[in-house]
Amino acid sequence: MTWGTELWDQFENLDKHTQWGIDFLERYAKFVKERLEIEQTYAKQLRNLVKKYCPKRSKDDEPRFSSCMSFYSILNELNDYAGQREVVAEEMGHNVYGELMRYSQDLKSERKHHLQEGRKAQQYLDQCWKHMDNSKKKFERECKEAEKSQISYDRLDNDINATKSEVEKAKSQLYLRTHSADESKNEYAAQLQNFNGEQWKHFNVAIPQIFKNLQDMDERRTVKLGETYRNFAEVERRVVPIISKCLEGMVTAAKAVDQRKDSGIVVESFKSGFEPPGDFPFEDYSQNLSRTGSDNTISTPKNEGVVKPDPKHSISKAAKNKLWLFGKKPKSPLAPSLEDFSHLPPEQRRKRLQARIDELSKELQKEVDQRDALNKMKDVYEKNPQMGDPQSLQPKISETMCNMEKLRSEIHKNESWLSEVEGKVSTRGDRRPSADVNHHTPHGRESPEGSYTDDPSQEHRSPPHQPDPRQAHQPDPRQAHQPDEFDDEFDNDDPLPVLGHCKALYSFDGQNEGTLLMKEDDVLYIIEEDKGDGWTRARKQSGEEGYVPTSYVEIAMEKNSKGS
Repeated sequence: MTWGTELWDQFENLDKHTQWGIDFLERYAKFVKERLEIEQTYAKQLRNLVKKYCPKRSKDDEPRFSSCMSFYSILNELNDYAGQREVVAEEMGHNVYGELMRYSQDLKSERKHHLQEGRKAQQYLDQCWKHMDNSKKKFERECKEAEKSQISYDRLDNDINATKSEVEKAKSQLYLRTHSADESKNEYAAQLQNFNGEQWKHFNVAIPQIFKNLQDMDERRTVKLGETYRNFAEVERRVVPIISKCLEGMVTAAKAVDQRKDSGIVVESFKSGFEPPGDFPFEDYSQNLSRTGSDNTISTPKNEGVVKPDPKHSISKAAKNKLWLFGKKPKSPLAPSLEDFSHLPPEQRRKRLQARIDELSKELQKEVDQRDALNKMKDVYEKNPQMGDPQSLQPKISETMCNMEKLRSEIHKNESWLSEVEGKVSTRGDRRPSADVNHHTPHGRESPEGSYTDDPSQEHRSPPHQPDPRQAHQPDPRQAHQPDEFDDEFDNDDPLPVLGHCKALYSFDGQNEGTLLMKEDDVLYIIEEDKGDGWTRARKQSGEEGYVPTSYVEIAMEKNSKGS
């Protein structure tokens, strides 16, 4: 069923129908545009929502509770979900809306062309009809004039009073009129034949072809609408698997919530490490009161466990610092954050110190790796001078060694504090607070390395930090001898045999107990080799003995020293 044969006389209706088809296509395109704008707004609002509830935070504020971690995981999944909504909007804009608008412009141009052809064909047919109609009217007029001439001639020919000249004139006029009528007849017949031919071609060739083109255009518009409907749905379908994964991630995050783990984190975060306060002893203030005979019946029973109150250490004052465990902790007017975290409870202090030691150890390992890499590069330059100058690496190596010494010193200092805390935490179950049992020095005494400790026997001894530009391995303060080891070794009155000698490359102040003062270029006798802790025991010519950093001296051992 084609428009050209079935709708040959419906040009105006087809004109309206094709215009309606284009208007409908543009209306659907407008619908798609509003839909993608909704998707864009929705995605933007989702991203703003995620940003609002997932603010930037420092490393210390990172959530550790499983409920918080799950919530932030859900926010991340929701952010990915918003990204998929943006993908939907983008593909709708490109594959549906943009395609519809381009196709609409093409349809408008094509429809205009086909309608112009139809109007031209109709105008040509109308022109042919006018020519035929004019020739017909002319033929009609000529025939009427010829009839009048015929009547006039017959009247004069039958009139006996008419002259011969009048009859001849009427006859001549009749001949002219008859001849003109014959010519008009022939012209009318030709125009009629031409019009009929053009009309047949118009309704059987031109109009069917034009209407067929319009029909093809309208059918293609319908097909395009169907394709865009399908693309509209396919855009959604393509993101469904990813959206499903986002939803699955949310469900997984919800399943990861662990109430026991969160309770453990609360304990870990706020555990002070203090022991609960013990029982308060009874303080009898009536012992100095004089008793009468009648008072003996109601006298206080004798109790050997009663502790006599000490005015200097009253119970209320002794328990003053413990009572906050059961209520609100009193606010201190000044609560500075100390370097050794001594303002924190023991358990929290231990965790903070351990975290700092781990971080410093990582930084130290980086510096060690960098030093090794620079040494390898220096060896390559020494073997292949054309590749570079080995001395150009010396400043960087010296800087790296200096950084290593600083980090080792910091690690040693923090490990001293940590050992102090761990010693207290490990023995707090065996010790009870007592006013008359306190063998520790006041808290806050500074060790030679800048660390604070309650027990002088726990202080680590190591040389003060001095930059060593050499590439040799520096002593690790964590492996240094303890002061009591130095003291025990120097208690032996028998002098140790000389194993070799060494030359001081750098000055060493020897301020710590058990160490030996030396100046640059001093020559010392070696009486004990480095045992892997970075210290060598030496003796001056004056007989003074002590430990010096192995990396600060150049050692020359005797050949038979190993056997002595």
